[in-house]
Amino acid sequence: MRRLSINSVVIILLVAVYSPSKVKAQSTPGLFDGKTLKGWKRLAGTADYKVENGAIVGTTVLNSDNTFLVTEKEYGDFILELDTKIESPLSNSGVQTRSHCDPAGHDGKGRVYGRQFEIDPSARKWSGGIYDEGRRDWLYPVDLNAKAKDAFKVGVYNHIRMECIGNEMRTWINGIPVADVVDTIDRKGFIGLQVHAVTTAEQAGKKVYFKNLRIQTKNLMPKPFPKDIYTVNYTPNSLSPHERASGWALLYDGHTSSGWRGATMTTFPAKGWVYNNGAMHVLSSEGKEESGGGDIVTDDLYSTFDLSFEFKITPGANSGVKYFVTLSEVTKGSAIGLEYQVLDDVLHPDAKLGRNGDRTLSSLYDLIPANKPARFIRPVGAWNTGRIIVYPNNHVEHYLNGVKVLEYERGSKEFKDLVAISKYVIWKNFGEAKEGHLLLQDHGNEVFFRSIKVKRLGK
Repeated sequence: MRRLSINSVVIILLVAVYSPSKVKAQSTPGLFDGKTLKGWKRLAGTADYKVENGAIVGTTVLNSDNTFLVTEKEYGDFILELDTKIESPLSNSGVQTRSHCDPAGHDGKGRVYGRQFEIDPSARKWSGGIYDEGRRDWLYPVDLNAKAKDAFKVGVYNHIRMECIGNEMRTWINGIPVADVVDTIDRKGFIGLQVHAVTTAEQAGKKVYFKNLRIQTKNLMPKPFPKDIYTVNYTPNSLSPHERASGWALLYDGHTSSGWRGATMTTFPAKGWVYNNGAMHVLSSEGKEESGGGDIVTDDLYSTFDLSFEFKITPGANSGVKYFVTLSEVTKGSAIGLEYQVLDDVLHPDAKLGRNGDRTLSSLYDLIPANKPARFIRPVGAWNTGRIIVYPNNHVEHYLNGVKVLEYERGSKEFKDLVAISKYVIWKNFGEAKEGHLLLQDHGNEVFFRSIKVKRLGK
């Protein structure tokens, strides 16, 4: 047997230890050494941060703004993992990613802004959602992935993971995938640990813990993400690779009318609609439905599906997105179907008609009112995101900007009872067709649609 010299053995051991295939993600120097806050600085509020037993511990302070302990270094693409614990369901926290600070904000105290991994142990259970701190509000409420709502546990350490690679951010809690956002801004920024503002003595003095911070910035390998989890994609009229792999299809490419036609025509309307400038744009005809181009429908029929769309209304506008449109029910050029209402609730009189607000924004028109918090209604002139899901068991859900606002069982006794006291009573078996077209409504007002995408749902 050949004898190896001591030098040869040392070389072999070094190669084995430092082989790229053996190297795991290591804590980047300066992120957290487990002993001090070197490489970190406090911004915005006055909450206290200390190192205790190898963990960064933040403590809430009464009447302070949100406080952030942030890295002095900025990061672009990375995978960040850490363990976090929160003491009370009354508390709130988060981890900032690719974030920034406006030193002049909040009366000179500084305003931190950027995407945040939310830690929210309240009754709504939105931990792992993605919140745009100090800027756009919620990007990914966990209503969009309700199966993940119970992933976070109060009073014990939870392992969290976030991937920020390219223009996409994904989150996990205790190995459970939660949120997926494709964004158009912030490719680099600091990482921050939040202590949320509190306004009552009961909330003051509560602690949030962060330990075992590990960040990887090279040789990034994204973790597989389930195809049934919805992606919030802020790139207009596009599909991410994950969306394509999950079966989503664009119904509007931003440039053509392909796949659409007039509801009472074989071709796309020659007037009333503009489609070649990034949005399917309904032109105003001063509220006169019969004077415009009329409703448009998809060439294809749909039975069970997940439909997502963005819309922007002008002051006083009225429109809608209809589904299960059979085209056998047409009146004055307008086709009939179940309708996700698109409306300026403040200025359009229809908001005050019907019963209990069932003609307001995102309601099932003339049947079921939407229960929508005011903070999730974006103003006139801003883009809102609507979503309609029809499951194989005929359960239907409406969403507005990521929040579920209503649900019902199509064809149930409760549904039939609502139809019987609505304007739709004159149509036999209204809303119960096996399949139908999707429709964008021309109600005579200027409205814009974009990022219209659909995923067919199997049994």
